Amino acid sequence: MDSISVNKFRDNLKTYVEQTVSEHEPIKVTRRAGEDFIVMSADDWEREQETLHVLQSSDLMKQIAESMKTHQSETGYKPTQEQLNEITRF
Repeated sequence: MDSISVNKFRDNLKTYVEQTVSEHEPIKVTRRAGEDFIVMSADDWEREQETLHVLQSSDLMKQIAESMKTHQSETGYKPTQEQLNEITRF
């Protein structure tokens, strides 16, 4: 993650916003007197929130753990070729 001063961020606002959105990389903005802050795209923020929701849900984490067990033992659900074709649109 890049780290820049608030003055540099302010002087080049449009460039840094475009960079953040196009590269999906947050930027840490530092201030001399005060807390630093992070600038990130709204899409990236929403994805982070979804990830946090999953990680904080014990039920979802149990489902993921069970899926990993069946995947590793190759005993999980196996879609038919027709289902795979529908998913991949071939």
